[in-house]
Amino acid sequence: MKAWIAFWNILLKDVRSYYLKPPNISWGLLFPLVWITMFLIRSGMGMDKLPDLLPGLVSLSILFGTTSVLSVTVTFEKKGRSFERLLLAPISLQLLMLAKTSGAILFGAINAFVPILAAMFLTDLSAVNWNFIVPAIVLIAVSSTFLGLFIAVSVKEVFEAQTFSNFFRFPMIFLCGLFFPVHSLPVFLRPLSYALPLTYGTDILRGSMAGTNMMPFGLDFLILSVFCAVLFYLTLRNINKKWIT
Repeated sequence: MKAWIAFWNILLKDVRSYYLKPPNISWGLLFPLVWITMFLIRSGMGMDKLPDLLPGLVSLSILFGTTSVLSVTVTFEKKGRSFERLLLAPISLQLLMLAKTSGAILFGAINAFVPILAAMFLTDLSAVNWNFIVPAIVLIAVSSTFLGLFIAVSVKEVFEAQTFSNFFRFPMIFLCGLFFPVHSLPVFLRPLSYALPLTYGTDILRGSMAGTNMMPFGLDFLILSVFCAVLFYLTLRNINKKWIT
């Protein structure tokens, strides 16, 4: 019971201190909206094509929202040495890291529904398969959060975390099928696409919203879950190596 009380207090502290700060709002919400608006204007597409672009916008909102949060929270606390004090708390490392990431996962999932709610007023979403969208959003948020956590514990400064995050985030815009199908990419780039977790989450969203998925949903969910487990394991291993052993 004490461990879960600590979990809840850590989560509340992060929400109050970090999640609603301007950088998180701008990167998590405004950047994806500006990107998709630019894409619509440049391509000359009408609102009837919005369901084809909505999976990419949802994925972007989750990716930038979660990674922006973690790069701030963990990196600031490492610099102020409060992160090290947390590691001394009577709580398991796994539960501690889940406490540090649960808020970011929730923040990313909320971000995902902002463009969906906006699209409901602009186009017809009656054909959307909601049964797969919600678990896909949760898994995308989890994998993106664990990626952000892995990056945050690997650097020392906030600007390093943001730079390192962009090293992954911006290639994902073009490689993960957000706006361009993976099969339309050059052959030598496709292996990179399949090595990124966002590819599989976006594929589920594409299949649920536009019926253009590349793989069966079951395979997408399985691979995305494996990515989540591997990223979380690598993060714990990195923390153990740097601070505990």
